[in-house]
Amino acid sequence: MQTKTRFPIDFFSYALKGGAKYYAWLGFLSIFVVLWAYGNYFQLTEGMIITGLTDQTSWGLYLSNFVFLVGVAAAAVTVVFPAYIYKHEDLHKIAVLGEMLAIAAVVMCLLFVMAHMGRPDRLWHIIPVIGIYNWPHSMLTWDVLVLTGYLILNLVCGVYYLYKKYSGRPINKAFYLPLIYVACVWALSIHTVTAFLVNTMPSRPMWHHAVMPIKFITTAFAAGPALIIIAFLIIRDNTKLAIPDSVFDILSQIVVWCLGIALFLIFSEIVTEFYASTEHADGLKYLVLGKHGLHKLVPWFWTGITMMVASFILLLIPKVRRNLKVLPYICAMLFLGIWIDKGMGLLLPGFSPSPIGELSEYYPTTLEIFITAGNWALGFIVLTLLMKGAVGVILGEVKYGRSGQ
Repeated sequence: MQTKTRFPIDFFSYALKGGAKYYAWLGFLSIFVVLWAYGNYFQLTEGMIITGLTDQTSWGLYLSNFVFLVGVAAAAVTVVFPAYIYKHEDLHKIAVLGEMLAIAAVVMCLLFVMAHMGRPDRLWHIIPVIGIYNWPHSMLTWDVLVLTGYLILNLVCGVYYLYKKYSGRPINKAFYLPLIYVACVWALSIHTVTAFLVNTMPSRPMWHHAVMPIKFITTAFAAGPALIIIAFLIIRDNTKLAIPDSVFDILSQIVVWCLGIALFLIFSEIVTEFYASTEHADGLKYLVLGKHGLHKLVPWFWTGITMMVASFILLLIPKVRRNLKVLPYICAMLFLGIWIDKGMGLLLPGFSPSPIGELSEYYPTTLEIFITAGNWALGFIVLTLLMKGAVGVILGEVKYGRSGQ
């Protein structure tokens, strides 16, 4: 019992310790948390009127980030799957860091859901039995179920692995490995259900096609590992944890091939819609070229697609892909490009024109941007603390009987 009590204390005591660079990073994130509190104060007191959302465009920056981050959470499987299914030894040693990323990403997802609902006290509506939980008819309830299940799986697997390593006891494989296998399959389900959340609306032609779940998975498995590569390189450069080059090699290969498939699907969709040029293509035309003088999304589309194509071409070159000095910058560009594609470039054009043909243009307000930036900052604070503590356990610097000495 004493070991279980000491574990969280030692874990977070270690996670909160660091050098000047570490505290500067946390301080930088805290600036956005202050802006987050400011924006949330106005949203809670004045309501959703402070956002740029309208009757025509009811989903905006909040749900755009939610959709994107579900994919980031699911992408933790790109570390766990090769480690446990294909027995990749180098990845196996640090697979738990992928689970830490999944936990932080789901936390951000929940923050964006709360922001979109306007008031946190409305969350009781999505609690089974207590709230108005329209299951199984509502796809949103399925999304809540799979995300909650995924969060629990990663918490159990991650905490169990770290606790056993902390206490110096062997892992019970009969208990642990089945949970890992279930989590691998579950990771696919969370983004598939999120895709179903949008593509099961026949009144939104921009989303209503069967390719959407595949596109979601491929973009997730490109953006997620890109973020993992950046995080692993930062850990390798700033801690004693030696992450071999083979880890970055396999992750970068996953990124480039998943990104290639995603780009193929994007261009196939453009050709299909523009060639026939029916009224069903109006949303995509508005995104790519603008329509009736409305063109705020056009620069976003071309910026995002340029970033994705440039990243793909660069990562196709083995010499560039294996250059760990250049790789994080390419991954950052790729990550931002997919964020644009799955955010501004996916949800917003689905609302314009509306089912009755209305054309309207949404753009986030300053307070929406404050809240969004704050949600990301809170998520990165959680990610930083979890990964810092996990690295300490892996290195043996956080160990029962040793910590605090």
